Amino acid sequence: MSTLELPGAPRAVVVKGPSALAGDPRRFLTLTWTMAVLEFRLRFFGSVLGYVWQLMRPLLLFGVIYVVFSVAFKLADDVAFYPATLLTNIVLYTFFADATGAAVLSVLERENIVRKIDVPRLAIPASVVVTALFNLLLNLCAVGIFLIGSGVRPHWGWLQMPVLLGILVMFALGVAMSVSALFVRFRDVKPIWDVLLQIIFYASPVLWVLEKVPHETVKAIILHGNPLAPLMQQVRHALIDPNVPSAAASMGGWPHLLAPLGIVLLVFVGGFAIFTHEAPRIAEDL
Repeated sequence: MSTLELPGAPRAVVVKGPSALAGDPRRFLTLTWTMAVLEFRLRFFGSVLGYVWQLMRPLLLFGVIYVVFSVAFKLADDVAFYPATLLTNIVLYTFFADATGAAVLSVLERENIVRKIDVPRLAIPASVVVTALFNLLLNLCAVGIFLIGSGVRPHWGWLQMPVLLGILVMFALGVAMSVSALFVRFRDVKPIWDVLLQIIFYASPVLWVLEKVPHETVKAIILHGNPLAPLMQQVRHALIDPNVPSAAASMGGWPHLLAPLGIVLLVFVGGFAIFTHEAPRIAEDL
């Protein structure tokens, strides 16, 4: 809600911009899907190799890290299926980093749409997350082939993946809503989030595994304070090696999962509240 004093008007006229959902959830969902599909197609338009370029980034990062940790320093010799674990976690983190990192600038980059068209504002960061989800699903297909080639056999634990991916998407969307709305008013959000992404990368079991953390207090802080840590541990347990402790077992029981799940819920609800509050004046602040 913003107030505009019109020349010659006896009193202030209240001008309200479009809201987050614009009062029509169905239109919001349709627009989100359309924008995500269009962005996904344009990303590979005119490229000979197309999707291969999208897969190369996590694969190259995986290759470098694997050589350093497994070949040069022999730090992962006693970790079962370490290459499979490393590649899977890199793909999961890449989705989170791409979805939230691109969301920071998403509203600003679509300034022409925001200023000229009455659209549900929330469709902009939501479409960025959906586009990143498309890439994640394609990358996971490649990961599945790699897992089978590494000796991992399909089992019932794989059925947990839709739920785990849903939690990851919910967390990413909550962050995306917050940073995209706040960046419009505070341009410091981008460098701050870039630094936080690096901290989250090293504070998540991407390069390392939880059983290698010697200090139980440090392990507890990581698991309870970073939702990506128990999520990656559960993915490793469900997808790669059922012999490793689950997230609940690593945290000392199922009740302890309430802390990271609560953070995910808080981030999602808080992100929606922030975006809803900022949406009517986004065009004015751009």
